[in-house]
Amino acid sequence: MVRTMSLLRALQRTARMIRHTPRLSDGLPPDDTVLLDAPDAQIAPALVAAALGDHEPAAKLLETTRGEGEWENRDRYVMRLATFAYARDGWLTSWLAATPRDPDALLIKAELAVRRAWDSPARAERLREIGPLIDAAAQGAPGDPVPWRIALDHARGTHASHTTFEALWEQAVRRSSHHYGCHVAALRYLSAQWYGSHRECFDFAEQAAADALPGSLVQALPVRAAFARLESGDLDSLSSVLGDRIDAAADLATALSAGYPPGDPWPAEVRNLTAYVLVGRGRWEAALEEFRQIGPCATSFPWNHFSDDPLGQFLNVRDGVRLQVASMTPLRTRADRSGPPDH
Repeated sequence: MVRTMSLLRALQRTARMIRHTPRLSDGLPPDDTVLLDAPDAQIAPALVAAALGDHEPAAKLLETTRGEGEWENRDRYVMRLATFAYARDGWLTSWLAATPRDPDALLIKAELAVRRAWDSPARAERLREIGPLIDAAAQGAPGDPVPWRIALDHARGTHASHTTFEALWEQAVRRSSHHYGCHVAALRYLSAQWYGSHRECFDFAEQAAADALPGSLVQALPVRAAFARLESGDLDSLSSVLGDRIDAAADLATALSAGYPPGDPWPAEVRNLTAYVLVGRGRWEAALEEFRQIGPCATSFPWNHFSDDPLGQFLNVRDGVRLQVASMTPLRTRADRSGPPDH
């Protein structure tokens, strides 16, 4: 009898999945249209030009962000350009040769040097050697918070003390008190993986989110703290209080996400991260809705923490969430039952 009931439940689950999975694909772009880390319309021409060895579009773009104080865009564009230069840096070399004191070129140079040092077996030693490059970038644009975000990343890799970290943080917030990149860098330093604890990480993130401007990605900082806790494993040891903090972080991030258009590349990384945290909490329907908000904009983070193929991981998890929701949906929904009677 028990075996028969188990078989019936399995058959009902399969029937629900077959019936509802196609419907639950509504709002989800096909796999072959999803792009990983798709550039926005501003940075894309600069990347194309850089591929051809021309640094001028990148120079003009970063000069504009600096002149207009667009620090969030500036930080993102510097990271994208440094990622490109990691493998193909001829255009950056020629830019620095032509204008060696250009503050925008120096900023990319510092970001690139930090990334290469992080990937070195002699990380701490390499990072200490490139401190002057970060100083030069900061001196080149005194009001720019982005060099201080790089300095915070640098401090984490050089085992800087809390006193040093706090001094760098003070310099960063003096230039832009709500800068998302600097907050993320600070959160990483304060994480249990590095020099803080899960509690310290959550406290910092929740306070920053409470102080954030409307629509600011800083409001999603707690979901980063939640990710750090979920990634650390031992989920069975989660207290109810910590579980509530993780759920509250996900709720705050989904509310922030809802304020942006679906498929918008600007909050894409936050949305991908939120989807992961919702999956980690088994909140399947909310995760599916977040995947709809993501649209075609998959991001490497957080999926590259679990696979060398982040796009494949994204698509696999998205499909898994869809199947989970389908298996939980009654075989006949209320709309089905209210349809025309059988004859």
